[in-house]
Amino acid sequence: MKACPACGRLYPDDAGFCPVDGAQLTSATQVPVLADNQDARIGQLLCNRYQVRRVVADGGMGRVYEALDMQARRNVALKVLHPEVSRDPIAVERFKREFEVSKMLPHDYIVEVLDFQPTPDESFVLAMEFLYGEELRATLKREQVISPARMLRMLSQVAIGLDEAHARKFVHRDLKPDNLFLCQTHEGDIAKLLDFGSAKDKGEQAKKLTVLGTTIGSPFYMAPEQAQGLDTLDHRADVWALAAIIYECVVGRVPFIGNNGPSILLQILTKEPAAPSEAGKGQKYPVPPTLDRVMTHAFKKTAAHRIASVGALADAIGAAYGLTGTHLEWAKTTEAELANRVNAAMPGLLATVNAPRAANVADSFFGESDSLDAMGDPFAAVPAVPGLAPAVPGAAPAVPGSAPAAHTRRRTPPEATKSIRPNRSQAYRKARTRCSTWPSAAAHCSLASRS
Repeated sequence: MKACPACGRLYPDDAGFCPVDGAQLTSATQVPVLADNQDARIGQLLCNRYQVRRVVADGGMGRVYEALDMQARRNVALKVLHPEVSRDPIAVERFKREFEVSKMLPHDYIVEVLDFQPTPDESFVLAMEFLYGEELRATLKREQVISPARMLRMLSQVAIGLDEAHARKFVHRDLKPDNLFLCQTHEGDIAKLLDFGSAKDKGEQAKKLTVLGTTIGSPFYMAPEQAQGLDTLDHRADVWALAAIIYECVVGRVPFIGNNGPSILLQILTKEPAAPSEAGKGQKYPVPPTLDRVMTHAFKKTAAHRIASVGALADAIGAAYGLTGTHLEWAKTTEAELANRVNAAMPGLLATVNAPRAANVADSFFGESDSLDAMGDPFAAVPAVPGLAPAVPGAAPAVPGSAPAAHTRRRTPPEATKSIRPNRSQAYRKARTRCSTWPSAAAHCSLASRS
């Protein structure tokens, strides 16, 4: 490893100059660590292995450092819990879980956690691979939206990583732009999933850390079942969250907007987001109408009606942008090549007109029109046939050429009406009841936030 004598940053052996301040790099072991009066850990050898070099970031749960692993001769990121957090046994257990889950996952598109140990000052430290780049949140804050090619490559890689986690019965539960890290290369970003400390283990022998009815995650990206704290939550909650991230990447804002936790929750439970092709008008990159249908399926309120996997979501979004093949291929395709394919298909995609759909009570409230409409309306009027009278229950079939029979109005049984028409006011009362439980849920949200 090499180090910058000016700022202390560590770099691979093939690097020559620090891109931050332009200083020539030298061997890391020959560069003294700059002392910091604000942080006594700088310069220390933690756990008799990690030489702490500098502070990288601060978070709600802890502080992140760059350190030199004196055994492996590589730079690592050290995440150390704040003193008050280290006294919370649940927080410590989640911290430790991030290390244990990491050992069971592949690391092409998931950050690798290398070690978990207590520190001399009675805290705990996670050592993980050091990543060069930035979080998706920083990219969106600076650029508001990202190009379709960059989004599709990132989405494809994240889908591969998440599908591997889901196959091992782990649900991330806290997908958000802050937990997607983009490592820039000349071929395009390499995406890395961060923070599996809040992951839900759906295995039969899994240890339960979340009290039934409480909520973990970030409100803007929560699926309805997650917002309600339901124990039935599974991998399809990650499908919703990833769809919300992609929506934000192409539109420039989250799909469900609110001023606080309860208002966001109410939007998630009772509203449908604006079609991305409409919400994204005026942005730097046009949004094809073909994406609207995909997002409708991804934001189904009922998990059983949602797109079944993150891989299927990535394939559908890629197809909406005119790509052929699957996300397994797109994840390794250069960003420039993906841009060429998307640009070639975009004129035809923008000319696509989505067929208008009839208003539906269930559609406007629950977002389940596809699943309900597919069943048909048992009480819809039968189309008239020229020369034939309308069919009436119990009446004899009409004979062509005969006088039309008197029409008897068909009445819908009250009990049938109740079964197909949701009680809107009742649903709103349930949503508000859920909102009243939000303060306790928000505490868990902050506990699970990434350092």
